[in-house]
Amino acid sequence: MHRKIALKPIALVLFLLSMVSYGKDQHGHEEPNTGKTTEVEVKEYIQHHLKDSYDFNLFSYKTDAGEEKHIGFPLPVILWDNGLKVFSSSRFHHGEAVAEVDGNFYKLHHSKIYRVESPEGEIIEDEHQHPINERPLDFSITKNVVMIFMMFALMLFMFRRMAMGYKLNGRMPRGMGRFLEPIVLYIRDEIAIPNIGEKHYKRYMSYLLTVFFFVWIVNLFGLTPIGMNLTNNIAVTLCLALITYVITTFSGNKNYWKHIFWMPGVPVPMKIILAPIELLGTFIKPFALMIRLYANITAGHVVLMSIIGMVFLLENWLGSSLSFLLAFVLAILELLVAALQAYIFTVLSALYFGMAVEEHDHH
Repeated sequence: MHRKIALKPIALVLFLLSMVSYGKDQHGHEEPNTGKTTEVEVKEYIQHHLKDSYDFNLFSYKTDAGEEKHIGFPLPVILWDNGLKVFSSSRFHHGEAVAEVDGNFYKLHHSKIYRVESPEGEIIEDEHQHPINERPLDFSITKNVVMIFMMFALMLFMFRRMAMGYKLNGRMPRGMGRFLEPIVLYIRDEIAIPNIGEKHYKRYMSYLLTVFFFVWIVNLFGLTPIGMNLTNNIAVTLCLALITYVITTFSGNKNYWKHIFWMPGVPVPMKIILAPIELLGTFIKPFALMIRLYANITAGHVVLMSIIGMVFLLENWLGSSLSFLLAFVLAILELLVAALQAYIFTVLSALYFGMAVEEHDHH
């Protein structure tokens, strides 16, 4: 039986050399029984890896007959369409079927759910190729939502074990605490205190620790074959940036707002000019946080998987071997990027908090 595992970074690199010949005929271009070129297959897998989904697909393979098999499990679909509609995503059959619920028909199209009028599931598009079918309110538990719950459970387990270790060992680290304590102390001594100050830093330590470990662990999970990539979803990075913005805004003291709306020591005409610029800057900072994290993680995944895909496209052992070597090096680099992006997000958040609570002495 021929098998083709969906492209996922790092772990898949270890298997690539044994899979180079799959998906090519003697001329090296066309998948058997599908009519799709290898280039199209690689592109589809990259897009699938980057998108959220309504099922948890671990991997897929094709039989000798060309039938694609998916290994994973469905997730609950929760819609509001003139009432609550709850059903399993397995009814979509990975986008190949229309789901009928209480007399309504729903079709999965480009990772979005649309209401259709018949079991045939026709999606009507406008002149710009955009669907005009009605979309119900979607509260579904997608793969990314499952990942968020998993991160909540994992971080609760980690820090609870750490706290229990301190309690049972006379405030000395043990077990997981020995690994976590140096990181916690580093965030406190090298990030929180220098940027916020000893007087106020304790108020923000819980958030800084949470956001650092959340982003770091999520980025690491994104490099596994499971392929849960939360931080390359701009909605997730937007929420993280909004939390930082809200905390900064409500932490701002009178000096912070005075420097925005009526900067001291500046001529009045310049104050009028600078006030809207400074106010706009308060929105640009969280926007930069959002884009930086989203763009770096997404770009890293796209580049890495594109290079992995080259192993399938190149027809000689030299090109495939070089692609494998480059993909392996970039995969190791992605491990560094995962921690670096968590560090940068935490440092900038601490810097914004410090600017909000900074006290100025005017003589």
